[in-house]
Amino acid sequence: MSTEARRAPFPPRPTDDPAPAETEAQTEEEPSVFAPRRPLERPRETRPPVPEAPITTPPPPPPASARFPDAPPPRTPAVTPTETTARLRVPAGPEPAAQVPPPPAWSPAPVPDPALSWNAPWPVGAFGQPEPYEEPVRGLGPLARLRSRTGVAAVCVVLGLGLIGGALAGSWLTGEDGERTADSGFAAAGSLWHNVPVDQLFPPTVQGTGAGPGGADRSWTRIAVAPDTGCAGAFDPLLARALAPVGCARLLRATYTDATRTHVTTVGLLFTKADPAAMAGLAARFRNERLDRRTDLLPLPYAAKGTPAAGFGAKQRASWTVSVLTDAPIVAFAVSGWADGRTVDTPEPAPDAVRSGATSAPAQAGLGNEAQGLADRIQRKLRQTVSPATEKPS
Repeated sequence: MSTEARRAPFPPRPTDDPAPAETEAQTEEEPSVFAPRRPLERPRETRPPVPEAPITTPPPPPPASARFPDAPPPRTPAVTPTETTARLRVPAGPEPAAQVPPPPAWSPAPVPDPALSWNAPWPVGAFGQPEPYEEPVRGLGPLARLRSRTGVAAVCVVLGLGLIGGALAGSWLTGEDGERTADSGFAAAGSLWHNVPVDQLFPPTVQGTGAGPGGADRSWTRIAVAPDTGCAGAFDPLLARALAPVGCARLLRATYTDATRTHVTTVGLLFTKADPAAMAGLAARFRNERLDRRTDLLPLPYAAKGTPAAGFGAKQRASWTVSVLTDAPIVAFAVSGWADGRTVDTPEPAPDAVRSGATSAPAQAGLGNEAQGLADRIQRKLRQTVSPATEKPS
């Protein structure tokens, strides 16, 4: 290579550029006054040729295990012969997914579901179908089904009659048992006067909750007990005559006083010789003829000496009550008066003296409540004594 070529800093100008001689000639000529001035052209800059960079293969991507720990290891590509020419290579990646084959060029149009149409009939089981009361028997005609139903009805009638008969028999047996229990209780009550202690028939203290006037409480204390005797001299003559049909087996009496010792009351139990029918008849007569309200049919009190009832006689009787029991051969009675021995001209029966608004002296003093309340408590105690004696062992 020559020395001039080595010193040339730029490469030779291309051939399509205008010749440098003409350019210099034009610049040396003096421009005409009237000639248009040509614009000065900037000389084109020439750059040295840029050497081409060698084509290099990019580094392979990191393994899939580094990017995705759970990903399976990539497959090792097959070894291919080394190419001599340099070209851009695409890094190997995961295998592409299997492609779904395209649909056929022609497919029949989808047929609409008739069930989705508004005009389609409702299906049979859409809203449920009521279950039949009786499933028909296959293979049987109407006559056979009628015969089967008739047979079932006959069986039901037979069972019903059997149940009714059993109930009637049970009630009959129970009634007989009940009658025997009632008879045994009636007989047991008639023998209480010599089988039960006096303290159980006439307790030393009797509590009368709500037995006083206006529902006030009362308390009575026994002060005397009469010996068990006959009925002679215990009733007014007319009352003794009224009680004669049922007889007199034994008479028990006791006298009580209230907490203030102002009132005295004699309570009695007359044990008769009658049966249940006679006692029921006597109770009906007293109820229908109102014998328990007549002032000439009164029981007499028991006046014990040395007690607040020492002056309690026939003229001191202020109120009384007589009850004929039907479940026991007993007539219970009570008579009350003042403990100071004052006389009463017209005694008043206890049912009238305990009424609201009663203005008589016995009613105002509460003597009707004394007789009625104490008689009721003694009768309750009597029934409680009879019940355990008539109970059957289990």
